[in-house]
Amino acid sequence: MKQNIYDNPLFFEKYISLRNSGVTYNDFVEQPAMKSVIPTLHGKLVLDLGCGAGHLARYCIENGASRVIGVDISKNMIEQANKENKHEKINYIRMPIEDLELPDYKFDLIISSLAVHYLEDYPTLVEKVSKLLNKGGVFLFSTEHPMVTARREKNNWIKDTEGNRLYYAVDHYQEEGKREEHWYVNGVIKYHRTVSTLLNTLINNGLILEKIIEPQSIPAGLEIMPKLIHEARKPSFMIIKASKT
Repeated sequence: MKQNIYDNPLFFEKYISLRNSGVTYNDFVEQPAMKSVIPTLHGKLVLDLGCGAGHLARYCIENGASRVIGVDISKNMIEQANKENKHEKINYIRMPIEDLELPDYKFDLIISSLAVHYLEDYPTLVEKVSKLLNKGGVFLFSTEHPMVTARREKNNWIKDTEGNRLYYAVDHYQEEGKREEHWYVNGVIKYHRTVSTLLNTLINNGLILEKIIEPQSIPAGLEIMPKLIHEARKPSFMIIKASKT
């Protein structure tokens, strides 16, 4: 299933408003951790899968990448990227990641921020990534943590009668597959995978694991968004870095 939730007008309006606020889990948890393990970018060719509004593509160029190709299924997101993060060294392509074919390219870095959990066929994605990487190239991606995606009902925090969070419930962990939730609109689909599936699929496609991060908030985030303290109780994201030998 090729999901294009970001072209839903209501979802897109709410999402862009959230991201433009600068007060999000992306700003204080996921992106700082991702950027902390991006390899040296000087002179590198980068592929950004699920590039969204192009913030990460622009970051790569500003830190020395020679060229970035950004790919996203959403017409709205590609338009936003060309408006906010247009650059002569960035090419944005509107296309489902699943349909991407770039036979004339080999990349030094393939990066993906919170897009993998929207894709149904993870093994085919990793196989494609492995073929597109240069020897020594890196695949770096973030995904919602399997603790978050596991429980089918998605109401993971168990609270007392006063609304205090008692503990985070994990269930249906080994039952991989589709999860559906309400996020601004009904019917947002993500795919749950176990940690072993996420890692072993990389290994099975000839990639070497280099780093796994279950990030917590940077200090500034805890000051601005106190609820991020709960990231110490359960991680929202997992960041995985692997390389091709």
